[in-house]
Amino acid sequence: MRRRIAEALAQLLAIAITVWLSPGVRADHWWSYVTATALVLAVSWALRPLLAAFARRFGWAGAAVTALFAEAVILGLALAFTPGMHVETLWQLILASWIYGAVAAALFWVVGASSDDYLIDHAVRLARRRPAPEVDDAEGVLILQLDGVPAPVLEYELRAGNLPTIARWLRDGTHSWTEWTARVPSTTPVSQAGILHGTTENLPAFRWYDRELGRMLVANKPADAAVIEERLSNGRGLLADDGISISNLFDGDAPHAQLTMSSLENKGRALGPSGSYAAFLTHPTGLARAVTLTLGEMIKELFQARRQRRQGVEPRIHRGGPYVALRGVTNVLLRDLNIALVADAMLSGRKVIYADFVDYDEIAHHAGVTRPESLASLYGLDRVVGSLEALAARAELPRRYRIVLVSDHGQSQGATFLQRYGVSLADFVSSHVGGGAVAVDEQEGEARGRVRSLIEGLGESLPARVVARAVPPTVPDAAAGSADAPGIAVVGSGNLGGIWFTDSSSRLSLAQLESVHPGLIEALATHPGVAFVVVQGATGPVAVGAHGAVQLDSGAVTGEDPLADFPAARADFARVCEFASAPDIYVNSVFDPALGEVAAFEELVGCHGGLGGWQTRPLLVHPADWTVDADLSGASGLLEGAESVHRQLVRWLEALGHRADVENADAMARSAEEPSGT
Repeated sequence: MRRRIAEALAQLLAIAITVWLSPGVRADHWWSYVTATALVLAVSWALRPLLAAFARRFGWAGAAVTALFAEAVILGLALAFTPGMHVETLWQLILASWIYGAVAAALFWVVGASSDDYLIDHAVRLARRRPAPEVDDAEGVLILQLDGVPAPVLEYELRAGNLPTIARWLRDGTHSWTEWTARVPSTTPVSQAGILHGTTENLPAFRWYDRELGRMLVANKPADAAVIEERLSNGRGLLADDGISISNLFDGDAPHAQLTMSSLENKGRALGPSGSYAAFLTHPTGLARAVTLTLGEMIKELFQARRQRRQGVEPRIHRGGPYVALRGVTNVLLRDLNIALVADAMLSGRKVIYADFVDYDEIAHHAGVTRPESLASLYGLDRVVGSLEALAARAELPRRYRIVLVSDHGQSQGATFLQRYGVSLADFVSSHVGGGAVAVDEQEGEARGRVRSLIEGLGESLPARVVARAVPPTVPDAAAGSADAPGIAVVGSGNLGGIWFTDSSSRLSLAQLESVHPGLIEALATHPGVAFVVVQGATGPVAVGAHGAVQLDSGAVTGEDPLADFPAARADFARVCEFASAPDIYVNSVFDPALGEVAAFEELVGCHGGLGGWQTRPLLVHPADWTVDADLSGASGLLEGAESVHRQLVRWLEALGHRADVENADAMARSAEEPSGT
């Protein structure tokens, strides 16, 4: 009730401010403001279902029109029937509606009435007017990926009392939590592939030179994500049984996908049906709120970056340019869209929902792993979880939902390689091979690619000239197999570097590398910013450090073991070195155990990809009556690798009665492939 009163008062004040600010709009009496406020509420309540139906009927074109002009229709009708209110022209009315939306969004934020519940409440109201979905009796599962959140950060913030929703779950005994071990390379595409498809085969980094295709593959580009998923999929992914993928890189064989990178190339799926976005697009202040708070988030970023500089916080990086807008979009617009889409999926009764929230990961990359702004985004995610938990308890849902939280990797902090030594990894390599080494797509982070692809996805319903202005031209892939492609591609995935000699169709051995580029391996291995390099030796992969080497297969050490500070390194790198697209040289940066710091090969203060620190320590929060199976755990007692997380989630789903059709179809397919008896 208090929230409703606060919203009504905020709307009354928003009407008054709108009339005062808008040219061509005036009120003759004080009570005209009260009447207009009441009529705005009434007209909005009456028209929202019609506007949602319009958005569904006319697809993304209808959705765009609804988002831009729905408020003008509502405000125009309300003011037209308000005695003493006057609007001179249509364009002044449209301008007034945008002013009203922005002012209302700001006021709702000030009075605390604009929580994430506004989208959920609106989604529920819209769902009541739709036919009830037909679902089975199985409980649903909502899996929320808290991208990049390290388990130690979760543990500390729980103890500090800053995550009230998750802490209440643990305190009440409804949930338990554990960490799991992300294997090298500890990146989102590798972990999501493992969690959603149960395999990370031939995924050597976030971006890599693919020898089969003869070009770079970058996991956050739709066409490349589709290629990667085609290789991974066996039709039995985590989401195959009436699941939905929301804001992920891959769809996990889900029959439904929205904002999913690998589906954006498929014009039949792309962003998903526009009607699913109705709760966001048709709310009285949905788009206006998102735009207003996005701008506010950008201003906050400028202030917080300046504060870091003034206080001399170290390590830090430059936080300007496109990142300012990227933070605003990922932490407001994409978050609101995700909430609306998850709410719609729950109200539609999807069996299993997997949604990725990149808020923390994106800020921690640029601000630092435990910096105030990064932690504030985590607190916001806790509130999102609380809102979705409240939705899961509502009677309007066609099925009950259990909630799981998982992160795909952690993050480690430190000054970058370039900051420490004044040279990038690509330039260092180039200086030892006579030039020709090219750094590939170092700043194309997963969130930036997601935002760009969202804009491109809208392009199928927007004029081409609009999309051309919104999406900057893509820089052609280096090492793409063209005549002028460089002979060496250098890629940074956090503090894990990869070096490919693209003129070779297979991985070069240590002897071949020494023959072609004598001294390169020694220069890399003895650099103070490098802990070890991994190359193919005469009898198998070998890790080489400044004072010794170790055979990854046998464990035989010559001199000092370069992997002494990295207990999991031998098995991890032995595995990835078997991949057909593994780089000729893996490079893992220096690691300071005292501070937990690494040196990223891209300009990010918080990073993940290699070994060292918290980057391989993601989290898993699950219902307390679901136990982690011992046969899936490693020697540490933890789930090791995203594939193990996948298998555990599949077992939990099967225990709820999911996936019977998936398993039956797979059994029939195997039977059909077997030769018939005589």
